[in-house]
Amino acid sequence: MGKVAFLFPGQGSQAVGMGKQLAEVNETAAAFFKKADEILKTPLSQIMFEGPQEELTLTTNAQPALLTTSMAVLAVFEEAGIKPDYVAGHSLGEYSALVAAGALSFEEGVYAVRKRGECMEEAVPAGQGAMAAILGMDAGLLQDVTKEVSEEGHAVQIANMNSRQQIVISGTKQGVDNACKQAKEKGAKRAIPLKVSGPFHSSLMKPAAEQFREVLDSITIHSTQVPVVANVTADCVTDSEVIKEKLIEQLYSPVRWYESIERMVELGVDTFIEIGPGKVLAGLMKSIAPSAKVYAIYDQETIEATISKLKGEGIC
Repeated sequence: MGKVAFLFPGQGSQAVGMGKQLAEVNETAAAFFKKADEILKTPLSQIMFEGPQEELTLTTNAQPALLTTSMAVLAVFEEAGIKPDYVAGHSLGEYSALVAAGALSFEEGVYAVRKRGECMEEAVPAGQGAMAAILGMDAGLLQDVTKEVSEEGHAVQIANMNSRQQIVISGTKQGVDNACKQAKEKGAKRAIPLKVSGPFHSSLMKPAAEQFREVLDSITIHSTQVPVVANVTADCVTDSEVIKEKLIEQLYSPVRWYESIERMVELGVDTFIEIGPGKVLAGLMKSIAPSAKVYAIYDQETIEATISKLKGEGIC
């Protein structure tokens, strides 16, 4: 029998109403939203359930909101006795993966990602950084483009390697604009500006990384039994000190997502379950590992349907 991996979405998957239906019908899930409000001393659940979208999208709200919803969904799902062989999360989702693997408590995870969001927002003033998705261009060619633009004085680099067909770049606004133009001139199918509040996973985030180190020093990170596939290396980590260093590096390094999925396939994973708002990661799986079995769970209905299918396959 093949192995199972749990995947957790990152920033961009947030949407008003996330987790609301599950919290209304399931006490286990509702407790997570209540706990997050208490930890952050703010009505985060109200922002999640009712909006406005602009407030939810703020990095300092989106990050704890995504982690909270993912953990609420996971808690309900795990009641069926399903356990992962590996876990991974996209960017911010790596923190959800670490909570799922036992490296972080839920309470310290929520605290850490709120602080992470604050560090990221302070690192680069609004409007100075940007990100864009480049579609249909080889990673090596895009790397050459970003290097050339950076050497001209406008910092830009590869940020998210989502799939071989979709790579995100990040940097100064001028750097991203110039790189988008050059990428299209050199054969990219499309260059799509992203609605984000900063140049995530770029060298411009190094000040945030140094500030965030103090936050990670103040919390307890445990070694894990379940391997976490790290964004920075696309390989397994279990040691607490290694996990901590990779979380710091992650702020200014590319998310090697499709390589992470390919690594898990090499390790025998044939069933991937996205846990949390939306279906972004499940959608990417079609081009990364088309033969894998993929599920996305985000409310009571999708949880129950997925458990039923997994029982039919003998997984639980």
